[in-house]
Amino acid sequence: MKIGSFELQQPLALAPMEDVTEMPFRLICKRLGADVVVTEFTASEALIREVPKALHKIEICDEERPVGIQIFGGRPEAMEGAAQVVEKFQPDFIDINCGCWVKNHVARNEGAGLLRDLALFEQIVKAAVKATKLPVTVKTRLGWDDQSIVIVDVAKMIEQAGAQALTLHCRTRAQAHHGFADWAWLKKIKKAISIPVIGNGDVTTVEDVKAMLDTGCDGVMIGRGAIINPWIFKQSKHYLKTGQLLAKPTIEERIQLCLEHLKLSVKYNGEYNGVVTFRKHYAGYLKGLANVSSVRSDLMQYTQLEQVETRLRKYLDESMSDVSLRAKGEAIF
Repeated sequence: MKIGSFELQQPLALAPMEDVTEMPFRLICKRLGADVVVTEFTASEALIREVPKALHKIEICDEERPVGIQIFGGRPEAMEGAAQVVEKFQPDFIDINCGCWVKNHVARNEGAGLLRDLALFEQIVKAAVKATKLPVTVKTRLGWDDQSIVIVDVAKMIEQAGAQALTLHCRTRAQAHHGFADWAWLKKIKKAISIPVIGNGDVTTVEDVKAMLDTGCDGVMIGRGAIINPWIFKQSKHYLKTGQLLAKPTIEERIQLCLEHLKLSVKYNGEYNGVVTFRKHYAGYLKGLANVSSVRSDLMQYTQLEQVETRLRKYLDESMSDVSLRAKGEAIF
């Protein structure tokens, strides 16, 4: 699969997710094998006004490459200006979000709202392509609902408009995150266009990754599955190469990665904001661990890195001690 100056064989990409895929999480997934990462989506209207928060969201670093910056909007003029702003940050490509299902965005003809107005959709893509020398890609859905699946026409249209790849979330806007993603459309789209097609939707296991690649798509984009298990990139590559499953990460590996991620969050956001905004990640790192409910309750109250680190290391020491006692056949309590 070739996009612009980079070429990858069956890449595994981290999906752009609002309030999740900021730089710290992208770096963690990159270190665990993600081939491509994309920023959380940023409003074109905010970028052309150079709103500081919006500019902060599209900051990238060389360790992430290849990395894309995702933008969205409902006005071609704003998308053109936003693409010019983004180009200054020197990503490897610009991705256009044409799939966000959230009501306030679609009401402004943004995200999946464009699936109701293909003429505007085309203008949006052409405006971004015209404004930059960077490759432009598009992420979208099957259609507005089951009665208006237009993805074949959309795929042909964006290719003709100059987009260099299509990422397809295999649901309609009406489905949001509900129901099942229909991967059968990936085969149909591959036959309809020549640009790379990346599949997305319902990829939570290594077996899912292989099954999606078996549809013939050029790559796989993983979203919520990476929140729960950021090791999925490393695990999937091992499975694709050997057919064998890697051992699940140990308690110690999970705690250590959680702390590594938290420290990146603090570095990126400052201590207070870095610790507070990180709370959404505890559920994934601690899911399924024994006696963890009180730990999570404590973590949700903390605002300092040292507090979190002390509590997690205490939990890890207690957990390792319990494992040692079990191994010796001794009573734990």
